[in-house]
Amino acid sequence: MNVRVASTLTNWWTSWEKRPSRIWMLSIVWLLAISWVAFLWHLGSTGLVDETEPLFAEAARQMTVTGDWITPYFNGDTRFDKPPLIYWLMAIGYNLIGVNEWAVRLPSAISAIALTGLAFYTLRYFGVSRPSSLTLSVNAGLEDNAKRPTLERQRWLSAWIGAALIALNPQTIIWARIGVSDMLLSGCMGTALLAFFLGYAQGERNQKNLSAWYLAFYILIGLAVLAKGPIGIVLPGLIIGSFGLYLGNLWQILREMWFFLGSILVLALALPWYVLVTLANGSEFIDSFFGYHNIARFTTVVKDYDHSQPWYFYILVVLVGFVPWSCYLPVAIARLRFWQRNRWRSSPRSAQLGLFALFWFAGIFGFFTIAMTKLPSYVLPLIPAAAILVALLGSDLCTSISKGQKRQPLFLVCGVINVLLSLVLAGAIFYSPDIIGYDPAAPNLTERLQASGLPLRGGAIWGATAVAAAIALLKQRWWRWLGVVNLIGFVAFLMVVVTPASFLMDEARQLPLRQLSAIAAQVERPGEELLMIGFKKPSVVFYSQRPVNYFDEDHKGIAYVEKKATTQPNPPSVLILLDSKKLNKFKEEWLKPNEYKTLSRAGAYELIRVAKQIVAKK
Repeated sequence: MNVRVASTLTNWWTSWEKRPSRIWMLSIVWLLAISWVAFLWHLGSTGLVDETEPLFAEAARQMTVTGDWITPYFNGDTRFDKPPLIYWLMAIGYNLIGVNEWAVRLPSAISAIALTGLAFYTLRYFGVSRPSSLTLSVNAGLEDNAKRPTLERQRWLSAWIGAALIALNPQTIIWARIGVSDMLLSGCMGTALLAFFLGYAQGERNQKNLSAWYLAFYILIGLAVLAKGPIGIVLPGLIIGSFGLYLGNLWQILREMWFFLGSILVLALALPWYVLVTLANGSEFIDSFFGYHNIARFTTVVKDYDHSQPWYFYILVVLVGFVPWSCYLPVAIARLRFWQRNRWRSSPRSAQLGLFALFWFAGIFGFFTIAMTKLPSYVLPLIPAAAILVALLGSDLCTSISKGQKRQPLFLVCGVINVLLSLVLAGAIFYSPDIIGYDPAAPNLTERLQASGLPLRGGAIWGATAVAAAIALLKQRWWRWLGVVNLIGFVAFLMVVVTPASFLMDEARQLPLRQLSAIAAQVERPGEELLMIGFKKPSVVFYSQRPVNYFDEDHKGIAYVEKKATTQPNPPSVLILLDSKKLNKFKEEWLKPNEYKTLSRAGAYELIRVAKQIVAKK
């Protein structure tokens, strides 16, 4: 049966090769389909996720309200965590489609789509995995005619597989659907590195004029610096520098890409905002942005991010964040034979995409492994490189291996890991209600999750994927279909389990806060303050579109109200948002039923109005 399927696919491909326009049309449909499923489907259908996403969304909204597009603010305080590009893009979205979740998340989604599209284009023309896969005539620059059909098929397959792997993995999907700067950085940096390689590969024929791809590289680097700061230029510089040093042509690369002129262009794009925000805020910006959010995070475990993870932390992050494709990264890397330096140095540039992807992957992985503060999102920019490496492996296996060739032992080991990992996922998802445990923000979440049947569905999907992968691995002629098995399993899990689960989580955790925020904005009296006591949820600021005073401890909130009763008796009351358990405690200690008014209840929270003088008397 497998032989018949392979024969049918070969005949189909041969007929379509005669009509390249059809292949391009099919490719566009493929890119649109995976981009819609991964990035756009129900993008704005759930509320903002506390704790970080509302900080970006509200800072962008403040720019539209105040007209200050230089200094970001959240809840009345400056916010120098990130540069302004993400805020600017969100603010533009607000002006175009309104203040909503779509506008908040579109910059991330569009960044992921652009990265997927340019990776497809790069793999389409340079998607060969090893120098031996490509034979060039140095003088004419033409491929060996005997190998051209196979190479064309390999490139198309590399492009299709690579685009799917970049889009359809947990790390990319999560961050492409959240309105923060991580996906924007990954998109700018990833497209910049792809643009560099396109210019580098074409520079083999033209080294006199500045390539348009190099020009795009500098523009994208400038945007990366505006997306997340110096890291936007440090990491690409590290990757390209080590790549050039390994090949021994770094100075040649710098000359042909007009490095000094390009550096001026990057500074012209990125530097003005840094100058303006420093002039407006002085040392406050320098100490916060450069001192704390860049230098301190790299050299120490900063107090706000207590993530002193072990050295192998990012091995686990990549294993889970790039699942199920991460199983095949060891084979994809080993297949490059990167230790054969002379072989790579003598190979044509157009055959070096795999090597460049390896330096891309290793550069980011190594940099953040050394950093003291470790967060899962930090290694998001290496996911495209990992996808390219595995895509090159997959396309090579499908086109360059004879039908009778046996599986490599290392590939067999990775396949077994693939099966075991699918079984682990099946078990983890099936028992997820017990693993999640009690969530004070959604007390009945475990029961609702169990009643939804989603854990059973998820466990069944990954269990079936494990069985199908095991069968494909055991059959001598079926093992190349492992990628298809994983893709079907992942997409089914995404559509049948993850999407419904996101709605359930939103309804249980975020919807109550949105409802109470809207009510607070409706019932507030002129000058009446809104306090949150016992917890901090930034989404309340965004959805109520008003300042909120947060107090993590009861006595601090009470002391604040007492002071206001003396210094600012009018208006005579305050609004307080707190969870039901906290309110019950207040009833026992200092509030009687007739001393406050419950305005609304939703989920685990209540919104009450309390007279300042009553609190002061207590």
